Amino acid sequence: MLLSARMQKKQWVVRTGDGRSQELAKSLKVSPLVAQLLINRGITETAAASVFLRPKLTDLIEPGRMPGIEPAVGRLKRAIAEGEKITVYGDYDVDGITGVAILWQVLTLLGADVEYYIPHRVDEGYGLNAEAIEALAKSGTRVLLTVDCGITAFSSAELAARSGLDLIITDHHQPDLKMPEALAIVHPALDPSYPNQDSAGAMVAFKLAWALANEFSAGPRLEPGLREFMISATSLAAMGTVADIVDLRGENRVLTSYGLKALPDCRLSGIQALIESAGLTGHELDCYHIGFRLAPMLNAAGRMGHARLAVELLTSESPIRSMQIAEYLKEQNGQRQQCERKIFKQACEMIVQGDLNHPDRKSIVLASEDWHTGVIGIVASRIVDKFYRPTVLINAGSCENGFAQGSGRSIPGFCLLSAIKACSHHLAGFGGHKMAAGITIEPDKIDRFAAEFEIHAKQNLNQDDTAAKLHIDALVPLSEFRRETVDELQLLGPFGQGNPEPRFATKGVRLACPPRRVGAGREHLQLAITDNTTAVRCIGFRFGKLEKKLLEQEFFDVAYQPQINTYNGNSSVQFVLTDIRFE
Repeated sequence: MLLSARMQKKQWVVRTGDGRSQELAKSLKVSPLVAQLLINRGITETAAASVFLRPKLTDLIEPGRMPGIEPAVGRLKRAIAEGEKITVYGDYDVDGITGVAILWQVLTLLGADVEYYIPHRVDEGYGLNAEAIEALAKSGTRVLLTVDCGITAFSSAELAARSGLDLIITDHHQPDLKMPEALAIVHPALDPSYPNQDSAGAMVAFKLAWALANEFSAGPRLEPGLREFMISATSLAAMGTVADIVDLRGENRVLTSYGLKALPDCRLSGIQALIESAGLTGHELDCYHIGFRLAPMLNAAGRMGHARLAVELLTSESPIRSMQIAEYLKEQNGQRQQCERKIFKQACEMIVQGDLNHPDRKSIVLASEDWHTGVIGIVASRIVDKFYRPTVLINAGSCENGFAQGSGRSIPGFCLLSAIKACSHHLAGFGGHKMAAGITIEPDKIDRFAAEFEIHAKQNLNQDDTAAKLHIDALVPLSEFRRETVDELQLLGPFGQGNPEPRFATKGVRLACPPRRVGAGREHLQLAITDNTTAVRCIGFRFGKLEKKLLEQEFFDVAYQPQINTYNGNSSVQFVLTDIRFE
């Protein structure tokens, strides 16, 4: 069976207009289209909309309100005063890496005896592990401070206590009903009334660093050195927030907006080296640049080697050393991309051969002895994008202590963590949240896990849930998109989870001139469309195969994201096509 034989057409889910948009537009002095986009994102009041459109650092939640932060600050302050060794122990993804860099640097500025520890993704796996705890205790650590991990590390927390370590957990992952044994736990979910339940791990670390800086400053303003670092820390926290795909509304939006603006002028030599190596010097950076250019380079350290190198980059004071590391991470990311493409191709072939893309199937679980543990999570995301089913990929080859490692990604409306919990009697361990999770499993239990996971998915998903959907903000005539309107749409950025880049649709358009295939392999398509109100140029990435069909159709519908295209000093409105629908 050909792969294309089972590829789904995307269902268009179009938001209907809201009568409140005109009044909101008038009060905000914006176009009705921008007002409608705000309403689509659940923002209907003028005051909330003003904060959304013009976020300020003063809108951040004071660090003292973060649950558990007071005892954490008190213990760290005592450790600094008494010269006790502190180890910051973080996860190996960008969220953990940036959080570790923030806390290590602020503690260093405050005169602490501090080091950091990042577990090896393949050899040690996610979270606190017994061997590391014992080694750190023997090396003289007295305070163990976690970043982006630890909230479900019950046995490790008990071992830390037995080893004479005071454990401070900072995390944002979903906690169990009981808490691990720790001196302090800094976690937004410990108080249901805390306004930002969707804080990333780097945000939690940022709040603890901010609270420490306040504690060591004499007046209401931070000491100059601490203030300068905390401004740089907004860029680190913004990178972790975007990379961890948390909701970019509320406080997360405020931090990300400011951190992005501060990123090009960040004083940290590692950040500057990363930007230069990615070829982004002089660019106005947005969430796309973090998510698809900078974060993958940082992640490559942990996926292809050891994430400790990425922390060294973000904490280095040497521009030369920073550039050496950044160039190495760029090379590692290239290898990661090659590995990812290979695994994705193999996984797609296995899906077709196993008929896992049948309409009656509700999940995909695949295993191979040849897959790299550090890359399977990214490939799982691509499988979800292509087949729109919860997916778990497992490296069954190089097993640590007899266990294979897996990584899963989900679709909206299906809690992956709950599904894995329901099948957890087949697992040696697991962790994560609604949309992403990791597992460890004995290889001979993979088939049983896959079967039970499918049963759970069928019980909790119906036919419509696994139909790929394209969410569209509004049906709009082409004439709506004047230059000033497209510019105004940027007020809604930064875009990401919870605040996606606006997408529009126009029905019944026709070609204004013949389409032209462009790019390597002629896989992209340039065309111009009209709906009799105006004509707009479009680019459709990987739409080259539709050239013939477009020439055969008189009318068709398009979904797109408008942008300003600048070429040879001239700027004009251009649409980036996301779908073409033929009636």
